[in-house]
Amino acid sequence: MSISTLFDMFVQVDTSLERSRDGLGIGLTLVKTLVELHGGSVEAHSAGPGQGSEFVVRLAALPALPESRTAPAPASASAAGARRVLVVDDSHDAAESLAMLLEFEGHETHRAHDGADAVRVAERVRPDVVLMDIGLPVLNGYEACRRIRSHAWSADMMLVAITGWGQEDDREQSRSAGFDVHLVKPVDHDELLRILSRSRASA
Repeated sequence: MSISTLFDMFVQVDTSLERSRDGLGIGLTLVKTLVELHGGSVEAHSAGPGQGSEFVVRLAALPALPESRTAPAPASASAAGARRVLVVDDSHDAAESLAMLLEFEGHETHRAHDGADAVRVAERVRPDVVLMDIGLPVLNGYEACRRIRSHAWSADMMLVAITGWGQEDDREQSRSAGFDVHLVKPVDHDELLRILSRSRASA
C-alpha cells in the first residue's frame, strides 16, 4: 500500500483473515472528510515500514464573524439530493463510521448488522440505497438481497454489494442475487457518492 492510497475508503495495511474484524478501513477517510469540510487538508508522511508515520492536519484560522452574519453550512447533499441509506455490516464500528461519513454529506442513514436484520430494517424504513457487505451472519449478503428483492416495495431501491471479491464470477453472483452495483474494497469515497446521486430514487 502506498501513501497516496492511505486515505481511500476501506484501505487496510493488513488484510489477512486474522485481522478481518479489526476494522473496515474507514477511519482515515472519515478524518480527511471532516478536515476538508472545515476547509483544511491532511497529509501523511513516512520514511518506510518500521520508520513511523507523521500526519499533518492544516486548518485555516477564521476571523470573527459579525453578529449579523451566519456562518456557512458545511458542504453536503442538497435536500433534493439527500438519500435514505441503509448501511449493513456485522462490524458495528465499521457501520457507524460509514454511516457518519454519509451523514456529513447530508444523507439520512440507518444500520443493520446481519442479513436478517437488514431485511427487517429495509422493509421498515424503505431506504433509497442499501450498502451491504457480503460476509454477514444469519443470512449472507446474497440471500439478504434476494429476500429484499422478493418484495414489491424494493422495486425502487438501489442495492450495492461491498466486498473484497471482484472476479467476474463474483459480479455475476451479485447480479443474480439482485444487486444493482458491485463494489470491490477499497471503495473510492467519491465513487460511492456518485452512486448515491444516481440511485433509482433520483429518476
